[in-house]
Amino acid sequence: MRTSAVAPMTGFADFQAYAQASRNRIQETRDFQTENPGDELNWNSPFERRPDAPSRKAMLLIHGLGDSPWSFVDIAQDLVAQGYVVRTLLLPGHGTRPADLIDVRLEEWQQLVREQVALLHRDFPEVYLGGFSTGANLALEYAVGDPQVRGLLLFSPALRSNEYFAWVTPWLAHVRTWLLSTGPHPQQSPLRYHNVPTNGFAQFHRSSVAARRAIRERDFDRPVVMVLAEHDSVVDVRYVRRAFDRHFTHAASRLIWYGRVADDAAASPRILERTDFLPQERISQFSHMGILFSPQNALYGRSGSERICWNGQTDEATARCLSGEPVWYSDWDYREKGKVHARLTFNPYFDWQSRVIREVLASTSDLAMNDAR
Repeated sequence: MRTSAVAPMTGFADFQAYAQASRNRIQETRDFQTENPGDELNWNSPFERRPDAPSRKAMLLIHGLGDSPWSFVDIAQDLVAQGYVVRTLLLPGHGTRPADLIDVRLEEWQQLVREQVALLHRDFPEVYLGGFSTGANLALEYAVGDPQVRGLLLFSPALRSNEYFAWVTPWLAHVRTWLLSTGPHPQQSPLRYHNVPTNGFAQFHRSSVAARRAIRERDFDRPVVMVLAEHDSVVDVRYVRRAFDRHFTHAASRLIWYGRVADDAAASPRILERTDFLPQERISQFSHMGILFSPQNALYGRSGSERICWNGQTDEATARCLSGEPVWYSDWDYREKGKVHARLTFNPYFDWQSRVIREVLASTSDLAMNDAR
């Protein structure tokens, strides 16, 4: 029997009704992590941001597995400054407690995306989609089949997992509820889940399969910005880079690669490279999630209040990180003798990345002008 915490949030006549219903559910069923439930409610609820002037263009942003709409707080601000109305979704099973992902299905996430994109098409002539990780898979799969979507922003798109046995999770979910231990580490933070049930990984895998199938059947011929970190612990980024070369055909599309590009890709004007080793910032490598956030972010920035110390290290290193001593930053499970690593939760190149996004999205104005003729 489905509880109110995980029942589908679909069938709403407008975004405001959907957002308010989602907020009400979080308030009623969330396992709050701090003494400031109002902040947690804001961080986990779907939101809309509008520019001061009326706009013809809108962007729908879709978070990743275990994450929240707050993933896009900095990116949304930049898009609004460019004149976009920005909306975010809360995927079913998120925003409350990790166990609420035990029974969700990919089809529920897909249905929510379809309905909310339809509302955008109703209200705005120009519609764009963006997503992070699983959310990028959902955005891509939908957009391939909808020629009215003008362009895409894909952050750490999880077209294929780094985990070789990811394919078995849809079957394993029936016999093993949790792949990872549920203690003693925290299972969630005020902003995201740190652990998800096996079924969450299963639906993540199914979203990857659906996105791969979509681009095998039809190339994506509109502008896209794709952002990848070479040392991403979640995504097979070399597979995704090859997919960008083969299936994302628009000349204005750009792949931002944080790391070192292979020699065969270095000459491509569509691939933009920046090093992910920045010792002056105590950054050993970029992370799956860090590409989303500005260094000025109050929670995840250089001086942010939310440090992710549960990062695949030893218990001793984790304790040192939690004590507040200076740390280095990396993706999950990176270790180096003599250094304690927390998760990198900000992007030192965020302003440059935003300029690339602005330039690529500006190329879609030609499409809009041609349609208006």
